[in-house]
Amino acid sequence: MRIKFKWIILFILAASTFLTACGNNQNGNNVSSDDHLDTNQSGEQIVPSDKSNNEISEGSTIDSGGPDTLEDIRIKLTFNNEEVIVKMFDNPTSRDFMTLLPLTITLEDYAGTEKINYLPKKLSTEEAPSGSNPSVGDFTYYSPWGNLAIFYKDFGYSNGLIKLGKIESGVEKLKSMDGDFTVTIEKI
Repeated sequence: MRIKFKWIILFILAASTFLTACGNNQNGNNVSSDDHLDTNQSGEQIVPSDKSNNEISEGSTIDSGGPDTLEDIRIKLTFNNEEVIVKMFDNPTSRDFMTLLPLTITLEDYAGTEKINYLPKKLSTEEAPSGSNPSVGDFTYYSPWGNLAIFYKDFGYSNGLIKLGKIESGVEKLKSMDGDFTVTIEKI
């Protein structure tokens, strides 16, 4: 009986250690219930949606250099003699997206809220949050479907939605486009 008791205690210890390790969230996938705060791809708080795009909070992962960063990187979407400028965020998914550029795609309207396109390959979701709460001007990747989603209206929280950047100018031009249209995306 004593040997069985030791094995049971050993099993309980091993199981509790395993469950504790599985429940420890080290990759920052927690989602804040505060609608006014966004998180970057590593779960750190970034600019609240009611602040200027030029303000960066403490804890931002955008750093001051190195070949693997996207500090001050912008892309241009060109369509119908119009331009939309997007400031890219520094995260693995954005860096993976940048490897596809230049890119010519066809955008279509989805749900009267966003313009979408299924990308030629799935992007990295390394260090990505479990989802995000998009607002007007968010340039995003919806990982479950593998599509680019550019929001011209606010939308609710979406699992698997990763913010790649934020439109600095021209969101109204996207909103005004009816039907499918061809867009060229390139780094500027």
